[in-house]
Amino acid sequence: MSIRTVIVDNDPELLDKLTGILEDTEEIELRGRFEHPADVLAIVEREPVDLVFSDVVMPDISGITLAARLAEVSHPPKVVLLSDIPGLSIKTWNIRAFGFVPKPYTRGDIAGMVSLYRESVQGR
Repeated sequence: MSIRTVIVDNDPELLDKLTGILEDTEEIELRGRFEHPADVLAIVEREPVDLVFSDVVMPDISGITLAARLAEVSHPPKVVLLSDIPGLSIKTWNIRAFGFVPKPYTRGDIAGMVSLYRESVQGR
């Protein structure tokens, strides 16, 4: 099963790190990497995307706002938020996201989210 994935982070270094991790993950088909959340909205409206990894703190549109907007598209992808904000929790703040990974994240953290996604799709 191929998981069509895009990532967004306004920090080029972290964008490169996450790109490397996902490119080394067998079932991931990386459809795009972006520094601006608006670019993610545009690609998701044009083509199917299964999974989005998004930083929370970005200029213009936060990852939280991006997750809410993506939840409204006709075929919404699952969104995993990445952040180093202490106390941020998708459950506590009722954020519309599939998962949350605190920064600094590891290859294992990202692999865990990919596995969780895979399990959620197989359970349908």
